Amino acid sequence: MKSKKFLRRSAMVLLFFGAIYATFSSISNVTFKDVHVWAEQKSEELSSFDANSVKQRDIALKEKTLNYEAKQKRYISSEHVDGPKTIQERMENAKYPTTTVLATGYTAGIESTGKTPDHPMYGITYSGVQVKRDLYSTIAADLDVYPIGTIMWIPGYGFGVVADKGSAINGNNIDLYYKTVEDVYEYWGKKEVEVHIVEMGDGSITEEELVELNNNEALQVFREQIIKS
Repeated sequence: MKSKKFLRRSAMVLLFFGAIYATFSSISNVTFKDVHVWAEQKSEELSSFDANSVKQRDIALKEKTLNYEAKQKRYISSEHVDGPKTIQERMENAKYPTTTVLATGYTAGIESTGKTPDHPMYGITYSGVQVKRDLYSTIAADLDVYPIGTIMWIPGYGFGVVADKGSAINGNNIDLYYKTVEDVYEYWGKKEVEVHIVEMGDGSITEEELVELNNNEALQVFREQIIKS
């Protein structure tokens, strides 16, 4: 008896849902097969979206890692870089032509030039630029041997740019500029030294060119080493 009631109720439920489906299908013109196909398409789209999302996330993470590594390299300390730690090492490795000269120190004062600070040409070199002790310092030379604008590397002094001459400077004699007589005696005096000829001059040097040389970004790390020598 109970079994018959269960079957009767089940049949009524099926008829009820069948009637609903028939009504929906007749109104919307959508069949059960259409619903099944739509569900499969949506499932595929979701799967594709998930795969693309994972791929895009992996690419973004990889790019972020590469950017971080590049930034770390950009700010790495000079202590971790293989290569010259001083300008002296760098210039010796550059293999420029060398020559031996007799170098003395000089100042812009009366003891070297006969000019006092109130002289209108005090501190002005033969080339017209102001004397300078810097990354690239002004030096004097025999202009028939080393024309104005010649750049030398002088061990123990730094870069020298020929900007001046002198009556007592002949052949392979050069004068290195220092700010004071005390500096001349403390840091140089007079000595024979092998210099590196970085570039032969063309007979001229301007203040702007000298400033540009001294602002060379690649050599700023060595600037203090040179000025203090």
